Amino acid sequence: MSGLVLKLGPRERVLVNGAVIENGDKRSRLSIMTPDAHILRLRDAIHPREVTTPVRRVCYIAQLVLSGDADPKEAHHQLLRGIEQLSQVLTDHDSRSQLTTATEAVIGGQHYQALKALRALLPREERLLAAPVR
Repeated sequence: MSGLVLKLGPRERVLVNGAVIENGDKRSRLSIMTPDAHILRLRDAIHPREVTTPVRRVCYIAQLVLSGDADPKEAHHQLLRGIEQLSQVLTDHDSRSQLTTATEAVIGGQHYQALKALRALLPREERLLAAPVR
């Protein structure tokens, strides 16, 4: 079996090809067999008003590809450029690892994996932005 496997919690919502689908009262597992389906977990979604930081901007581009609101070919360059800019600031080993994973995912057309790697950087970015400037 191949394809994307979604494990959904009770009442969890997911966007599939523009339609919002809500899970029932129990946990479930869905196998998405269509390779080019546009799928986005709504719990992973960033609202446009929340796109206020560099990492969130790059995450949002990946999210637009997943939701079908951006052409993957057009977003490819923007994602790689954004990841490169982040790599100039986030130089610690863990961040570099996540950025490498995101880069490889974008190159491989795996936008969900890219979003997942980029989202892992959000807590670090939040800490850096909250730190007092010396």
